[in-house]
Amino acid sequence: MKQTKWIAGIAMAVFGAAAVSATDPGYDRVSGRAHASRSEVIAPHAMAATSHPLATQIALDILKAGGSAVDAAIAANAALGLMEPTGNGIGGDLFAIVWDAEKQELVGLNGSGRAPKAMTLEYFQENGIDVIPPFGPLPVSVPGAVDGWFQLHGRYGRLGMGEILAPTIAYAREGFPVSEVIAMYLQSNKKRIGQYPGFAETYMPGGDVPRKGEMFRNPRLANTLEAIAEKGRDEFYKGDIARRIDAYMAEQGGLLNYDDLAAHESEWVTPVSTNYRGWDVFELPPNGQGIAALQILNVLESFDIAAMGFGSAEYIHTFVEAKKLAFEDRAKYYADMDYVAVPVETLISKDYSDDRRKLIDPKKASQQTPAGDAKLEDGDTIYLTVADADGNMVSLIQSNYRGMGSGMTPGDLGFVLQDRAELFALDASHANVVAGGKRPFHTIIPAFVMKDGEPLISFGLMGGAMQPQGHAQIIVNMIDFEMNLQEAGDAARINHVGSSSPTGTTMTDGGVVHLESTFSEETREALEAMGHTLGDSNGSFGGYQAIMWDEEQGVYYGASEVRKDGQAAGY
Repeated sequence: MKQTKWIAGIAMAVFGAAAVSATDPGYDRVSGRAHASRSEVIAPHAMAATSHPLATQIALDILKAGGSAVDAAIAANAALGLMEPTGNGIGGDLFAIVWDAEKQELVGLNGSGRAPKAMTLEYFQENGIDVIPPFGPLPVSVPGAVDGWFQLHGRYGRLGMGEILAPTIAYAREGFPVSEVIAMYLQSNKKRIGQYPGFAETYMPGGDVPRKGEMFRNPRLANTLEAIAEKGRDEFYKGDIARRIDAYMAEQGGLLNYDDLAAHESEWVTPVSTNYRGWDVFELPPNGQGIAALQILNVLESFDIAAMGFGSAEYIHTFVEAKKLAFEDRAKYYADMDYVAVPVETLISKDYSDDRRKLIDPKKASQQTPAGDAKLEDGDTIYLTVADADGNMVSLIQSNYRGMGSGMTPGDLGFVLQDRAELFALDASHANVVAGGKRPFHTIIPAFVMKDGEPLISFGLMGGAMQPQGHAQIIVNMIDFEMNLQEAGDAARINHVGSSSPTGTTMTDGGVVHLESTFSEETREALEAMGHTLGDSNGSFGGYQAIMWDEEQGVYYGASEVRKDGQAAGY
């Protein structure tokens, strides 16, 4: 079935009110279709969708200048590190999935950094540390984003890095107006990491973090990006930048040093997939949590989700219980595959999901859920996707974790180092136990969809442990509830928190289900009667971008949801 026919089917369904019931959240009684904050963007040549309009425009400019989808993605990522430092930056890590149109292949890049060599379990035991702290010098792992850029660029780039980074360097020097969402996040980050040396000098030059509409400049970051553009990735990992990071971390009592930076390299990996009602959904294997989305979808596939109805208590209950099953496995098995043998093929198999599904009680919420026998959460992030005129598509996600990261703001380099090592366990028997040189469990995950062997959708949904839940909900929204690309992201979301985690905490009380405000009181009461504990409607529900390719018409569809400041645009 061609994508165009599928799109037409969705249009008939939503306009005819077949996809959702008039009592469902997000249903517009005037138009008779599932609610969307805006129409999908449609363009014939190229498309970019990011969480900031200026970053989207930079991506399009790079594409119009002859750059590839990867060139544009790097340019947009650099811009977001400047304009949305509360979610990402060159002090963090990166993951990507790339559709190579020429070779007709899907490839993945794991650009996550490793723990410093000195970060051992014995170090924490000898110092009486039972939990790795979220901020300060101890949770800092090697930042992998810059190497990720150069790995992607070396394989798929067309323009020089100087041209790719030039727009962000210019904005860093000349300034840009801070958007409303980012201004709010800057205030919250100031409260928790503003006291660390270098933060105020970089992000509070006027005595406070910038407010909505205020022009902000980061000349320190401009200098750093110029050095990277001129001297290459080794300037960051083996050159002056690396030496300055080393000196700063030594002053702060951190474990990260020059040798850790110099030893870093990204890893090309093969995406893994499951088929959900005819769509092949791809994620990257651990140390990330992407396969949790595949596990959720596998469990859901045998249920008649469409008949349950979007927004119904039956659907939400089934989804949450499937999520609990996947996250128990996530807590037990997901870790750096260089150190442990993660049984990926078993975990994402249909036979395994058939056994796990039997644990779901259709009328009662589980309070404790065992991990399967697969033999051999506060994070903030940016997600972007770009597609070019040659059919190449990039699904890229990048993060410092916990918003701006550790608070460690080295020298006058203009960025904060991540705190991703907080996600290690300090239990010697745990798969994700801390070890020098090991990659921590990771929350950030890009996604991709293929259909009949052809690329269909590049998408992602940022936001800590919400991400695999969000990925699964997007797919269910589009397939089972027949929403279009924009509606699938705008539809009200479910976020279950409190599952067992890869740091060693265990679910003992069923966790908490957060529902966005448009879910009905009737649904909420029914869920509580099943034994679910409901939280507030102001939890973290993530942020979504997506691009879809319509092969028959030769056009791209783009979507960027209303919860962030983002924009999808094409030409």
